[in-house]
Amino acid sequence: MTQNTIKKLYDSPSRTRLAKYKLGEVVKHRVFPFRGVIFDIDPVFNNTEEWWLSIPENVRPSKDQPYYHLYAENAESEYIAYVSEQNLLPDSSGKPVRHPQIAEAFERDEDGGYHPRNTVLN
Repeated sequence: MTQNTIKKLYDSPSRTRLAKYKLGEVVKHRVFPFRGVIFDIDPVFNNTEEWWLSIPENVRPSKDQPYYHLYAENAESEYIAYVSEQNLLPDSSGKPVRHPQIAEAFERDEDGGYHPRNTVLN
């Protein structure tokens, strides 16, 4: 996440909506059975138009909200997910997320929380 992204998320005079969740937070999808650790945040949609249009129109989320990059898992596999804020809920299970890239980016504390290993922003 760049300094400009952080500024847009937290400090924008244009009233960009504040991100509800933070880096390292464990969240779950509101509808689909997966959960993950947030490793990046976009203040608004920042993926391809093709990706967005692939979502059925009746459930397609607004682009004008934060979107989260997750180290995600479901019962079968681990992967990277890109999810709108409206489709996320906090995960209070306390269970670790098994995605293999988490250990590269985060440390897990005694309480089960994830904290970035490298606090230098790019």
